[in-house]
Amino acid sequence: TDERPHPGAALDEWVFTAWTPDGALGVVSGHRLLGGRAWYWSALAREGRPLLHLTEWDVRVRPDPFVVKAPEMWAEHHCDAPLEQWSVGNEAYFTALDDPSEALRRGYGVPTPTAMDLEWYAVEPPADVAAGFVQEGVVHGVIEVAGETTISLVEVPGRRWRRWSPSPALDTVGLPTVVAHTGLRAPFAFPD
Repeated sequence: TDERPHPGAALDEWVFTAWTPDGALGVVSGHRLLGGRAWYWSALAREGRPLLHLTEWDVRVRPDPFVVKAPEMWAEHHCDAPLEQWSVGNEAYFTALDDPSEALRRGYGVPTPTAMDLEWYAVEPPADVAAGFVQEGVVHGVIEVAGETTISLVEVPGRRWRRWSPSPALDTVGLPTVVAHTGLRAPFAFPD
């Protein structure tokens, strides 16, 4: 039941991440329900390439709350097997940003058709965190960026968070200490 939206919750959130072991590529896809409205965010960070960045902060929740549609954007998070497997996909005009910090300002960049079709598989049981759980996994799938070679992911390390709250706010997610940083980042300026 924790995989589905919680009755009476003011906020439900699903976030999926993956990264290559060499740190040359990272991807994130997040979805938050706030009553009858939803937020969706996604990014593809790659070494030597602009950050591909997507945000939609005011989307009507559909009868299937895991399908998010906005102008020029479709996304879906689908639970294939609770606590074991999710399908995470999107098709949209992402914004290519030469400077990732622009995502924290106006977010102006080059519209870039991008599609992700990813399968997230658990490799460990979920671990409790404030207001939900975190779970380690691996990701398989493809990422297509207009005019580029298709990116294939096979057994790429991943992590997901599932959180919910009776109020429309959540605390920051605690992350492990980073020993070295490749310089890749995918910042988001959330509406709140």
